[in-house]
Amino acid sequence: MAVSSRIEYTFILFFVALLTVFDVSMAGPGFDAALVLKPPVGPTTCPVPANQCGSECNRRCSATSHQKSCLMFCNMCCNWCLCVPPGTYGNKECCSCYNDWKTQEGGPKCP
Repeated sequence: MAVSSRIEYTFILFFVALLTVFDVSMAGPGFDAALVLKPPVGPTTCPVPANQCGSECNRRCSATSHQKSCLMFCNMCCNWCLCVPPGTYGNKECCSCYNDWKTQEGGPKCP
């Protein structure tokens, strides 16, 4: 019985240590959880009322071949930032929140 308990204890300890190492290694260099989990808030010159995010994102994503993901991220960004840049690409400088929200890899979160 004592050997079985020791093996279980060792396994649990090893598993906890492995999870700790894995969690830290997944962060990668330059990882900033604040940018991924909580987008920045800043000034905007192209505001959108929350009830118009759907139509503004339909316009913004109208020229892409990746409609589903574009609409999902655009609506998420619009609901938080309350702005959508004009046009179907670029022009993000009018909304710093939309422009500055980044992925874990440092790429743009909002289309």
